[in-house]
Amino acid sequence: MRCGAGLILGTAAAAVELLFALLAGVALLPVAAWPKGRRAVLRPVLAGARILAELERGRLRMWLDLRVTPAYEDVRALRYVACHWALGVLGGVVMLTAAIGLAYGTFGVYGWLLLDGIRNPGSLVLGSLGGFFLVFLTVQGIFGVVGLEGQLARHFLGPRHQEELERRIAELSASRAAVVDAVNDERRRIERDLHDGVQQRLVALGMLLGRARRSQDADRRDRLLGQAHDESRRALDELREVAWRIYPTTLDEAGLRAALETVAERASVPVGVEYALAEEPEQAVATVAYFVVCEAVTNAVKHAAPTRISVAVRAEEKRMYVSVRDDGCGGANAAGSGLFGLARRVAALDGSLSVDSPPGGPTLVAAELPCG
Repeated sequence: MRCGAGLILGTAAAAVELLFALLAGVALLPVAAWPKGRRAVLRPVLAGARILAELERGRLRMWLDLRVTPAYEDVRALRYVACHWALGVLGGVVMLTAAIGLAYGTFGVYGWLLLDGIRNPGSLVLGSLGGFFLVFLTVQGIFGVVGLEGQLARHFLGPRHQEELERRIAELSASRAAVVDAVNDERRRIERDLHDGVQQRLVALGMLLGRARRSQDADRRDRLLGQAHDESRRALDELREVAWRIYPTTLDEAGLRAALETVAERASVPVGVEYALAEEPEQAVATVAYFVVCEAVTNAVKHAAPTRISVAVRAEEKRMYVSVRDDGCGGANAAGSGLFGLARRVAALDGSLSVDSPPGGPTLVAAELPCG
């Protein structure tokens, strides 16, 4: 239905584009050999072509789900307008044929009201079958015209091959720099966790053991040894926590689903996990997805005071979608160190990360990752 409406709008646009192309040709023909006059006339013509091309981009995006980048010159917009009207007429012909086929196909519903409906039931049935067959053919034609619309738009309005290569090189350079920064940030975080947590525990443990070793009182020595034992357990727990945040072994041993369930079990608030992947994703994708969930859950518990967190993982058309929603107080800063580091991790895999966290909540952290 949407494609059909898009083609009908494309037919209306084709009429405007044909008229524009004729008027532009009439205006340019007298000044074709006069450079200054040609430039003067070409300026408003190109501006008009740009407007029509932008309207076409909106139609393609809204009705045909075709997205074309706006990085094109006005001359290419004029060429697109000059060529597209023919395709718009073709779309109109296809939709008119579909209407005729639908009229013949449904003739059996109202044909009995006509004079020949009762006397020639065989003709009525054959006409309806032929109409439905025509509708079937035109449906295929609709998808074909939509495909041609996308090819024409990408050819004239999309980036050239050289521009696409330059854009891709820039993206790869930026993602490589982001990976280096993310690794450095992760090293600093690990160093900070070890220095502020485990190292302090070990220092306290050493002091307790030293005091117990120097003590002459047996009862005091036993108390100090008990404190040292408790401190060693706390240091071991913190060391395990640091190791878990660096990389969970569950991810390698049992897969992404088990790792996410472990995150849910370790959280201090209820966390629901909805896992809808038919097969295990690639290791790099699974690792980034895990850290997105882990960081988002940790931030929510630490800063948003939620009562429940929902995690959803699904795949669609070679893309994996990961979302973490909480009912906390909101106000998460997407530019903060944790979420910003996640965005760089996701971008390194040609993915995208979005954070929607209005004051008062709820907060939604969503990542889109490539998934073969």
